[in-house]
Amino acid sequence: MAGNTAAAGVAGSRCIALVGPFGSGKTSLMEAMLARAGTLTRQGTVAAGNTVGDGAPEARAHAMSVEVNMAEAEFLGDRFTFLDCPGAIDFLGESAGVLAGCDLAIVVAEADEKKVPALQVILKTLQDRGVPHLLFVNKIDRTATRIRDVLSLLQPASSVPLVLRQIPIWNDGIATGFIDLALERAFVYREHAASEVIEIPDAEMAREVEARFSMLETLADHDDVLMEALLDDIAPERERIFQDLVRETREGLIVPVLFGSADHGNGIGRLLKALRHEAPDVADTRARLGLSEETGTVVQILKTLHTPHAGKLSLARLLAGQLADGDTLTRGDGSTARVSGLFAVMGQQATKRAPAGPGETAGLGKLEHVLTGETLGGGHAPAQLATLDLPEPVLALSVAPRERSDEVKLSTALARLVEEDPSLRVTQAQATGETLLEGQGEMHLRVALERLTGKYGLSVETDAPRVPYRETIRGTTSVRARHKKQSGGHGQFGDVALDIRPLDRGEGFQFADTITGGVIPKQYIPAVRAGVEEALQTGTLGFPTVDLAVTLTDGSFHSVDSSDQAFRMAAIQAMREGLPKCKPVLLEPVCRVTIHCPSEATPRINGIVSAHRGQLLGFDARPGWLGWDEVQAMMPEAETARLIVELRSATAGVASFRKSFDHLAEVGGKAAEEICARHGRQAA
Repeated sequence: MAGNTAAAGVAGSRCIALVGPFGSGKTSLMEAMLARAGTLTRQGTVAAGNTVGDGAPEARAHAMSVEVNMAEAEFLGDRFTFLDCPGAIDFLGESAGVLAGCDLAIVVAEADEKKVPALQVILKTLQDRGVPHLLFVNKIDRTATRIRDVLSLLQPASSVPLVLRQIPIWNDGIATGFIDLALERAFVYREHAASEVIEIPDAEMAREVEARFSMLETLADHDDVLMEALLDDIAPERERIFQDLVRETREGLIVPVLFGSADHGNGIGRLLKALRHEAPDVADTRARLGLSEETGTVVQILKTLHTPHAGKLSLARLLAGQLADGDTLTRGDGSTARVSGLFAVMGQQATKRAPAGPGETAGLGKLEHVLTGETLGGGHAPAQLATLDLPEPVLALSVAPRERSDEVKLSTALARLVEEDPSLRVTQAQATGETLLEGQGEMHLRVALERLTGKYGLSVETDAPRVPYRETIRGTTSVRARHKKQSGGHGQFGDVALDIRPLDRGEGFQFADTITGGVIPKQYIPAVRAGVEEALQTGTLGFPTVDLAVTLTDGSFHSVDSSDQAFRMAAIQAMREGLPKCKPVLLEPVCRVTIHCPSEATPRINGIVSAHRGQLLGFDARPGWLGWDEVQAMMPEAETARLIVELRSATAGVASFRKSFDHLAEVGGKAAEEICARHGRQAA
């Protein structure tokens, strides 16, 4: 076949990522390819829970991919590593490490208008990263939509042309085969078997000629010789057509489109042959990433796992050189890590394997401190080839162990969860003292909690993060308090007079003294300040008090009974008496929120913001995203806790947002009463 030259001389295994919207059939497609290649004797199904991918307990329980799954196959003498990436937006961070080291991505899609925005998110990521990709329209057996209409439906999701490589042969509204537009051959599907070559049906000839010419026209946009041939009505050489398909796919100028049914094994052989002939190999990927031929051993970490038997396992692509058990690799900062075991990975199974060569992907045992996304070198500190570019968390939970004795165990388990999935984040909230587990959505955090329980044997308590409310004052007062205690021996005596007044928002706390004549010795003044600050930690409404000034104006002392403790207690008493007289008011944190959503959903998003006490600042087209908007707003932090749930419900699951603290704002009326009531205090 003319296209065979594209696959000639391929060395090593090619690394193929499977990406696509949730539910498009990526795991089923990997299963079908493994079966067609002969790696599996029988194709499993997601419904039966017996696929190579989605073998983790959490994936089986939810019938969805929740982490990257790896499998290997050999087809017609070419070796492939397939990395099945989750499609749900909660788990898109899983693919970030994979895309840094793969040769090509198969984007699995279907003719579903509701999933086009999710498809656009994935295609935009691939295009921004420069990863060559092709599109496989799955579930062709379930659609009666004309393939041209399918292409028109999906094209807005891609900034580069989608180019049909095939057209279906329809029989009573069912796709029973296809015509390969490059080969000009027709094939009829056979259930879970190779398609059978047939003559192009007479009824399909006109469609084939039209579709083929459209494909050639798009290829000719980047090939002047082909364009001249088409203008002169000269049939182009088949070899040139394949060369253009290969070059333009690898350069990201086009996205070839194939179709089939993973469940029935239709179109799978043709897809595998397209990978043989058109997918880049590791040498092409090295060139794309800017690695020289004399670079030495270079390893890219695609994914980190913590397994029950092998311990820490790093899925790694060997971009150059050789790698064996016991080899030492150098990180970007010059530190080293030793490979303790080299493993072939197939789904959930890891078995010892021989040394790896260029292009191969393997599990590397116990690379301590090495993280997903790192580039490692053999004896040299390499330049880092990629950044993970992970999305900001959009949902958080407060987590704590049920048993206090499990605090260290929980800390270790959380660190491992983040190591496995860097799109999770664990932070300590300074304002509330909580441990926060932050992630990309409800399902993301649910799976993380299930792993804490099932994988690490921890019982944890969770809650919504506490909002760091504050309070301030509107009025001024002067107050005097005396702490006097006599119980035998030295007593306690401290006497202070304080002026309390408000400051402008954001000015914090100021303390001064105007003591003259030694009415309070200087050594006790720091204790007065300490008492004032302690009292401010729990104000009149039950929250830390901010933005006020306190001046120590007068007082008295006892030569025997005065002490730091006595003056500290006097200051606390004075503040507790004085603050309620200063018209306390509740403050809540307000965040600047940026929401990204498809333009057609913007009116709904604006409504959601307004319904949550938000102030819309405006919206504009999202830079670099055709058909998307960027909405700017101010929203109380309390209203953003579950904002992502409503945003995704309004946008077929694709909206995202980021927030940052902007200012503290006064809360009054019923809202303040409800907040104070929940904390055991009444609003002033």
